[in-house]
Amino acid sequence: MPQSDDIAQTDAVERIARVLAGRQLSANAEGADCSAAQAVDAAWPSFRDDAVAILRTLREPDAAMARAGDGATWTRMVEAALGNAARSGETIGGASDARPAMAFDAPPPGTDPLHEGP
Repeated sequence: MPQSDDIAQTDAVERIARVLAGRQLSANAEGADCSAAQAVDAAWPSFRDDAVAILRTLREPDAAMARAGDGATWTRMVEAALGNAARSGETIGGASDARPAMAFDAPPPGTDPLHEGP
C-alpha cells in the first residue's frame, strides 16, 4: 500500500493507548509530568487492553457517523484495527487467564449486548 500523508504510521490500538497514557501522565491533561513523552513511550503498552475495548465499542457507527459515510466500511475498518491487535499478539487478562484479544470472531453488528445499547 502506498504511503500517504493521511495514513497513520502506527496502528490504531497503539495510538489510542498512547492517548490514554498521555491523559494519565501529562500535565497537559490529568497527569503531573510537564514532559511526559518518555513516560508515555514506556507506559502505553499497559493501556492496550483499554484501547482494544474502546475500538470494540466503536465497531458500529452511530447515526451521525452513518449519515456522514458508509457504515459498512467503517465497521470493516474497525474490525481490521482489531485484527491487527490480535496479530500483534495482544492479550487480555492477567498471566493466568491471558488470551488473544480476538481469539473468536466478533459477533455480527447489532447482536452483542455487551458492547451495544438495548
